[in-house]
Amino acid sequence: MLDNFSDEAKVFDAENAILGRLASIIAKRLLKGEKIIIVNSDKGLISGNGDVIAAKYLQRWRIKTKSNPLKGPFYPRKTDQILKRTIRGMLPYSKSRGKEAYSRLIVYQGIPDHLIERKIEVIPEAQNLNPKSSYISLRELSSKI
Repeated sequence: MLDNFSDEAKVFDAENAILGRLASIIAKRLLKGEKIIIVNSDKGLISGNGDVIAAKYLQRWRIKTKSNPLKGPFYPRKTDQILKRTIRGMLPYSKSRGKEAYSRLIVYQGIPDHLIERKIEVIPEAQNLNPKSSYISLRELSSKI
């Protein structure tokens, strides 16, 4: 089944792409019915000071898990799951339309062997345009949390 999915799906590269812009564009395409695979999720970027962003993620987890952290809610710490959760936040996930769109998404860290020969597209609207601004990669964020 995965082979059939990957034959029909479009492959996008998250390298040097801003997380929010990439997620919103991918969410719109998923709602239109496209099947999408995202590679290099660990090289995606979040704009802003890295320490502040990591502190926000950690603060969100501390507030939500005040009572018993073993009972949840659980938040992703791997880069591919952070990206996938961000895209899920931009979909109407509680409705069937959003759940179907979310099921058409696959996210990988790096590039898997079966996708090396495929054409990998880049979304120019999501690319980092200002190299002077401060950024943190999803890999760095994942290591901090």
